Amino acid sequence: MEVRERGPIVAVDGPAGAGKSTVARKMAQRLGFLYLDSGAMYRALALKALQHGIDLRDELALAELLASSEITLLGNGQHEPAVWLDGEDVTALLRTPEVNASVSLVAGFRMVREEMVRRQRRLACGGWVVMDGRDIGTYVLPCADLKFYLTASLEARARRRLNDLIAQGFHPELNVLGEEIRNRDVLDASREVGPLRQAEDAIVIDTTDMEVDRVVDMMVENFRQRVS
Repeated sequence: MEVRERGPIVAVDGPAGAGKSTVARKMAQRLGFLYLDSGAMYRALALKALQHGIDLRDELALAELLASSEITLLGNGQHEPAVWLDGEDVTALLRTPEVNASVSLVAGFRMVREEMVRRQRRLACGGWVVMDGRDIGTYVLPCADLKFYLTASLEARARRRLNDLIAQGFHPELNVLGEEIRNRDVLDASREVGPLRQAEDAIVIDTTDMEVDRVVDMMVENFRQRVS
């Protein structure tokens, strides 16, 4: 029986609002790879916990909720990604202010994180994927063939999040968003399992003053030089 060789794996990490999801998705489209948004999996769990009135500080309750949850990431390089939770498309519900404020807390628990990482590794095991998150290159997929770490100023990240929320019909204050992102940075960087940090072999890109397509161009060029 012919065994297919594992395809390339690209890891994209960075703090909230640095543009990871947008550029990772576009990179996957350019390469024809599967795009896997690891953060969407934590968002789906946070959404379900909020819907069911689960205490977001109860690690055991969250782990049990995850064990009974089916989280599916759909979409390839030619289609917009979608997130299904227990058979329902919840993609449009994952970027609300309530979920934004809850996801880092949910993602910080060891029991939750270990199960999510197990699922993420299974999704990526065959390669031909671009996965983004906060600990992909350091913890989830340290064997990734190419790693990027995206960063940007706090103001730029807050403005991007503001624009995203306005597009969804929400109208938060910029300074409030900036403070939320700052707090999330602290939570993400200080959690016990899989903290946010730059992999030693990651290519760092500051996206503060860069257009999305320019960032994607740089990433694809690096991929073709180092991996293809």
